[in-house]
Amino acid sequence: MSERTTYVLVDGENIDATLGQSILGRRPNPHERPRWDRLLQFAEDTWDQPAAGLFFLAANGDLPMPFVQALTAIGFRPIALSGGSDEKIVDIAIQRTLEELARRDADVMLASNDGDFIEQMSPLVGGGRRTALLAFREFRNSGFVPLFDRGLEFYDLEYDVRAFNDRLPRVRVIPIDEFDPRDFL
Repeated sequence: MSERTTYVLVDGENIDATLGQSILGRRPNPHERPRWDRLLQFAEDTWDQPAAGLFFLAANGDLPMPFVQALTAIGFRPIALSGGSDEKIVDIAIQRTLEELARRDADVMLASNDGDFIEQMSPLVGGGRRTALLAFREFRNSGFVPLFDRGLEFYDLEYDVRAFNDRLPRVRVIPIDEFDPRDFL
């Protein structure tokens, strides 16, 4: 394995909101949530180098200790943030982290559908650094599309990363070679 590191930045609130509101139409049950350890393993396997996971979460009230402990146990570094109700504290922290990573020799995978990070991701794309967006294809912000032409890689959280135990009720374009009518009967 190489000495280079892949930083996996997770916008947990965005992924959870997209899963609940846009895909399931309700709050996800525990077994429907992503298996976060699979993101780290995916990063290590895909780019054949160590991965360091940073999981950003808002903690203006009580800190969700069981979740924080679970994240720590699987190798993530939880970053619990607080701030004013008018501040997008998770977004601010991820933006600052991306800006700092631009000054370092490291690769980056961002797990979010949110377009609030396009400005900070743009300078990271190309120039010998590997970058990727981990998201739900149909809900990723379209502002990322020009970055794909410059080298930003894309991996779908369900289909590529395989972060879920159960198939999600998503509508997607299926290549005919992958179509299996048993999936719909």
